[in-house]
Formats: sequence, structure tokens, C-alpha cells
Amino acid sequence: MISTVKPEYSRSPVWCELLQKYKNRAQQDVPLIVEGKLNRMVGLTLETVGCQAAVGARCLVSSTEGDVEAEVVGFSGDRLYLMPIGDIKGIVPNASVIPGKGMYKARVGDNLLGRVIDAAGAPLDGKGPIECDEYLPLAGKPGNPLARWSIHESLDVGVAAINALVTVGRGQRLGLFAGSGVGKSVLLGMMTRYTEADVVVVGLIGERGREVKDFVDNILGEQGLERSVVVASPADSTPLMRMHGALLATTVAEYFRDKGLNVLLLMDSLTRFAQAQREIALAIGEPPATKGYPPSVFAKLPQLVERAGNNGEKGGSITAFYTVLAEGDDSNDPVVDAARAVLDGHIMLSRAIAEEGHFPAIDIESSVSRVMNDVVSEEHRQAAKRFRKLYSTFQKNHDLISVGAYHYGSDSNIDEAINYNESLKQFLQQDINEAFNYKDSVNGLFQLFRNELV
Repeated sequence: MISTVKPEYSRSPVWCELLQKYKNRAQQDVPLIVEGKLNRMVGLTLETVGCQAAVGARCLVSSTEGDVEAEVVGFSGDRLYLMPIGDIKGIVPNASVIPGKGMYKARVGDNLLGRVIDAAGAPLDGKGPIECDEYLPLAGKPGNPLARWSIHESLDVGVAAINALVTVGRGQRLGLFAGSGVGKSVLLGMMTRYTEADVVVVGLIGERGREVKDFVDNILGEQGLERSVVVASPADSTPLMRMHGALLATTVAEYFRDKGLNVLLLMDSLTRFAQAQREIALAIGEPPATKGYPPSVFAKLPQLVERAGNNGEKGGSITAFYTVLAEGDDSNDPVVDAARAVLDGHIMLSRAIAEEGHFPAIDIESSVSRVMNDVVSEEHRQAAKRFRKLYSTFQKNHDLISVGAYHYGSDSNIDEAINYNESLKQFLQQDINEAFNYKDSVNGLFQLFRNELV
């Protein structure tokens, strides 16, 4: 017997289709599928024997609270390892498991604009059901790298320090690296409001549930939400749903890009995606390799990130910003190191700069855009180079200057850095409610050196 299905579990189209087929077979007395049995449950991992299903397929596990949807994440011999999609309350020993053949597909369409959904595509905003007729695979399709056109156009993100010194190109993938509480989410919110894009897709992955409403109400606002899709999978979601949240946000962004639109994809955070994969991999027995992270984590990161970028055939683009949490402010954290290698640039946020009350706390010395030289003029490039040289000179000699050990006039380069220091710091600071477009940002950089030949 199939137990009564609760409405909150009837989210996945694959799940509904599987349940209906099973009921039809039961009515016709045609046993086409062999049911399995739940053999063991360790943590969130369900071990099943007696049935077969492909990795990624959805299955139904009976429980006293209603059938639970689970996904195949691995196997060993005749055993399948499943990870539940939602709540596992009510699952009992030897529960029946109905295997499915279909993979989960994401519902996409223009009606997603202005909506807040969970990792299963169900609405969270109380605005009623979402009518979408198209379905795309969560994993996406690998594209031909030669089919993408190169990045040749700058993108205005509304932040002067980034526009002028770490210039972003349309179709670039950029990381925001920092420890906890340094201002990643605030900077991401500023770029959400001020960046020029046709559609904004936001993935809030593994973050505090409070931040979801705060982001929608205070950062996006009613006007910003009209052109946005928010995918929320907070910290209390299962590891599988946190992974699916990141995949769904990317799939939605791909849908709009393939329509020829310029999409801004914001994901907070890439680290939570990696941690979710770590939880799944360790649960099914994959050995840890680097600081507790199994090898599959470092295979999943480029698979996700490489889906963003320009579409050479249809003309659309996905410019992506991923926040990366540096645990313990360690810039050599495995996820930080792996993300830095696969992204097209990174913006480092410094706790020391934030503690001075300097926001956004961008560490210009450690931040780089790998496409900047391709999208800016020679005059702009030289001015940015000049800025970095002066800023770096002052920072390297800061201790000597602050204790009075340096005597002005001893070194012309240091003297020059001291003279410019205050104006450089003022240029880098920006209030959360201020916006500087690309033109004003570059002109502001030129004004710093208006008496020099650049």
C-alpha cells in the first residue's frame, strides 16, 4: 500500500509522475518494478537493498508520515545509497523503497521572474503556484569552449573600487573571498542593486534563514525583485537540497541566457555548496583528501562554475559572482584555493581593513580581475597601475610611518605614497546606499592623478 501523501512532499514533477505510474500499475496488477527495502540508516544516508536505480534517480521511501522522496547518490554491490530530499521523520526499518528511472528536472520559464523559490522549485513567497512548462536538467550540458565568444565589454557593478581597479567584464566569473562577518553579503547586495543586467538570479545557499527575507526586502526591494529570481536553500536544508539550490540557480540563469539576455548570477555561497557535497561524499564512504574534503568536491566546483559565461551562439551572457568563505581567514583554505584557480578573478575582503571602519573592505593588493586588460583603455590601465603602486608602497611601509621611524624626504617613492594615501583611501570607501557608475568611477580615478601624465 502507498501511504497518504502530504501536500508538502508533492513538489517534484518526477516524484508525482513516479507515484502516479505506481498507482496505475497497482490498479492493473502489473508488477513491473521490484520494490526494495530500507536496510540501514546512518545519519541522513539511507541504505537500500533489493532494487536498482541509476545515480541521480528519484525514489519513494514509505514512512508513517507520508512517502519521502530520496535521490540515489551512490551504490556498493547490490546496495543503493539514498539521500532524502526533505524531512525523514517517520521512516521505519524495512520500509519499502520504490525505485524510479527519471532524473529530477528543473521547471523554468518567464513566470519565475519576481518569485522566491526553494531548491525544489516550490514557491516560498506565498504568491501562489508558478506556471512553467519547460524543463531543463539540473546538471546542465557541457558546452564547447570554442563556441563561446571572448569577454570584450566592461560591466558596471556600481562600486567605484571594483569598476576602476578590478574591472569586471560581461560574462566573467568572479569570487568574493573573505572570512565570516567581513561584509561579503553586503557587497554582494550592493552589486545586486547597481549592476546593469536584464535578469538577476540569486542563489542563497546554506546561509541563515533570516538573511533570505532580509535580502529580498531590504537589498532587492520590490523594484529589484521584478527582474529577479531568488533561489533559497538555507542552512537547515538537507545537504542534497543545498546542492540542488546552487544547481537550480545556475539552470535558471542558463535559461535566460539562452534567450539572448544578459544575466547576473549571484551565489552566496560557493563554500556551502562544497560543504554540502563533502557531507554527502563522506556519508557514503568516500575518503577525505584535503582537510576533510573528498576529491569529488574539487570535481564538482569547476562543473558548476564553468556553466556561467558568454553564449557565443545566442548572444546572451551570465556574469557570476560567488562568495567564498575563508574559514579562519585562511586564504589557503582548500575551497578558497580551488575556487581561485577556476574563477576569472577574485576580490579579497580584509578583516583588518573592516576593523578600521573602512567599507567595502576590499584588499586591493590581493584582488585581481583576469579580464581587466581586455576591457579597459590603456589610459585606464595605467591609472589603475599607478594607484596600486602608491597604495602598495604605503602599506609595506605603514609600520615605519606609524611609529615615526621613517623620516620624510628619505625616499621619494614613500614620500609620494604618503602624500596620496588619504585620497586613495577615500576613493576606496563607499556607503552601502551610494552608487558610482562605471564612467564616474573611472573619471574619479583619473582625477586622483590629474596633475600627472598617465
